[in-house]
Amino acid sequence: MQRRHLALLSGSALLSPAVLRAQEAERREDLIQGFSRTRLARFQPAMAREVERGSFNGCVALIARNGQIVHHEAYGHQDNARRVPMTREAIFLLASMTKPLTSVAAMMLIEEGRMKIGDPITQWLPELRELKVMTAQGEVPLARPITVQDLLRHSSGFVYAASAPFPRIREMYEQLDIEARRGPVPGDEMLKRLGTIPLAFQPGAQFFYSISTDVLGLLLERVAGQPLDRLIAERLTTPLGMTDTVWWVDPARRSRVAESIASDPLSAPMWQSYRIEQNPAPASHFKGGAGMVGTSADYFRFAQMVANGGSFEGKRYLSTPTVNWMLSDHMGSMGGSPQASTGPGYGFGLGFGIRREQGIAVAPGSPGDAMWAGAWGTSFTIDRAEKLVGVFMAQGPSSRTHTRMVFKNLVYGAMVESLRG
Repeated sequence: MQRRHLALLSGSALLSPAVLRAQEAERREDLIQGFSRTRLARFQPAMAREVERGSFNGCVALIARNGQIVHHEAYGHQDNARRVPMTREAIFLLASMTKPLTSVAAMMLIEEGRMKIGDPITQWLPELRELKVMTAQGEVPLARPITVQDLLRHSSGFVYAASAPFPRIREMYEQLDIEARRGPVPGDEMLKRLGTIPLAFQPGAQFFYSISTDVLGLLLERVAGQPLDRLIAERLTTPLGMTDTVWWVDPARRSRVAESIASDPLSAPMWQSYRIEQNPAPASHFKGGAGMVGTSADYFRFAQMVANGGSFEGKRYLSTPTVNWMLSDHMGSMGGSPQASTGPGYGFGLGFGIRREQGIAVAPGSPGDAMWAGAWGTSFTIDRAEKLVGVFMAQGPSSRTHTRMVFKNLVYGAMVESLRG
């Protein structure tokens, strides 16, 4: 009996390497670029729960690693009637995910020597020469000019009306329709009106999310001598192959637009101000901070170019040092935080939220990862340490902070092999 027991143990030991190899082969077959296919399947029930919760009608999730798309799936429906299944080709309002595109276009002009990051913006925008700063004691002169860097990192002192820290500034933004929410406002007229409203902060004193990128877009038009839509099309969207990333939805594309969930109280008022079925020109200006629409596949191409250090499919758009500069924290010791969009633990670079450290944040990531998001429910992340790009497209404005973190948790929960160890 003892000899038989020893023989069984010996046979088991002899078979162990083969069993281990088989288990390893099975595990490897489940992986794609370090992502578990089994874990990626968690997206389906998770997104179904979000639809049931009322976060959105449907969504599209895209994950890529080492430039290879490992997951690109559509969930739920495109319409409120729940009759049209969501597809990967659906078009979404990008809202503030327009900002990184405008910021990259600005850096392209800087690389060409057309402007510098420290240049005063009044060099091209004389309408803003008489700006003052509002304080509790009254209006005071600017301690220094607003620079191009201030527009890129939201330290200009401009605001969005809804978040203005002074009621009087909010009233003036709304009365003068600075954000063109009630109707079209030409760019020159917008700048003329903006020049009569005091800043909420001294330039460079505080990060405060604002119309800064809209102003940047108008500045780029004057630097380049062409409309912003043509500037971005010629330099970015056309060469990148972003065929559906545009400023308005023509009739041929309208059947592909994902509808924002009707039960969301923000959907109707936001829809009035976005007007994506009308060409903004010539009646209004192109909003460099919020005006574009696009698809998940299109935005992946842009984000992957950034992740690659400025190149994509053999064409270079920015130098790698410039991309590194953009994806560095430019906030320094100034006040304010992008936390409302990024969650805690992030600073801000030149057009992107930048993760400062491993901890503090409310979703996984890597120090130095870059992200941003849109008010309608879209978001992206670029984690260069993990060679990761993630793009999430949905139209559910009230749930946007919740759903972007759910997306990041699912992405990193499926990544079973880290490149960082």
